[in-house]
Amino acid sequence: MTMQSPSAYPTFRFRRLRQTSVLRKLVKETRLSMDDFILPIFVEEGIEQPVAIPSMTGVVRYPETQLAEVVQRVWRAGVKAIILFGVSTHKDEDGSDTWSENGLLARMIRIAKAAVPEMLVISDNCFCEYTTHGHCGVIHSCGNTVDVDNDLTLINLQKQVVASAKAGVDMIAPSGMQDGMIAAIREALDAAGYRHIPVMSYSTKFASAFYGPFRDAVDSTFKGTRDTYQMDPANGREALAESLLDEAEGADILMVKPGIAYLDVLANIRAHSSRPLAVYQVSGEYAMIKAGAAAGVIDEKAIVLESLQAFKRAGADLIITYYAEQMAEWLTA
Repeated sequence: MTMQSPSAYPTFRFRRLRQTSVLRKLVKETRLSMDDFILPIFVEEGIEQPVAIPSMTGVVRYPETQLAEVVQRVWRAGVKAIILFGVSTHKDEDGSDTWSENGLLARMIRIAKAAVPEMLVISDNCFCEYTTHGHCGVIHSCGNTVDVDNDLTLINLQKQVVASAKAGVDMIAPSGMQDGMIAAIREALDAAGYRHIPVMSYSTKFASAFYGPFRDAVDSTFKGTRDTYQMDPANGREALAESLLDEAEGADILMVKPGIAYLDVLANIRAHSSRPLAVYQVSGEYAMIKAGAAAGVIDEKAIVLESLQAFKRAGADLIITYYAEQMAEWLTA
């Protein structure tokens, strides 16, 4: 038998650093921790017990009376940041409950901060859950269709974020994708004496089919599309421009929503911006994983870990995920 010369073999072998679990962990490039995660919490007016969300197994809408207990529970589990979504029974054309001192948004913030003062409480600042029509702002006739009036919505958004700040929120997170929203928010917060409150912008938010189950979560009756203000999923260059413009207007944190189908967008924004970058693993992503696990065709934990690692590998610093509380258990297992 003729032996090959040793020079024919590779001098460096990638497999050497994969031999044991300890060794693989020592050279791991992307790591997850509880410092990465933000947990969405849904709160509904007028209910006494949690209401299950059929399309999002394991996620519920909580009554206000249980919010403090929920915040305390997830804090003990290791969750350090939450984002609050209200399901309002006081809807009108403008979503005025969002800037009422005693409205649902302000009440949720006060309850959460009182329950765990150390918890980072973020308000989702939009109007879709508080308007009768379900759009993300004031609507007006535009030709033969109905559309959101961008600038009138900004005026209301300014009132909403100041009310959130007065209630004690730690961070503002506007999700309505209105042009100029970050400049308007920063102006209003600064003028009201809240220069210290950061803004995490939903800066690149696509008009995505992945949002379907969220409408169950917030009990939305919305019919139609948000194509005129949310982004076309086909547009990568515009996706970068949207986030860079929000950065120029003063956004402290940028965001891409949804997540798994937009890793290229995450990576591109990261290559062009040094701001902290968030990603939202949305309801459809969560629901698909749950459905696959229930069908026995995927390993739920393995898929979740792989997906979240992909977000961080692509450049995300923060991850909004319905799995945040579960991750506390998985990361210590």
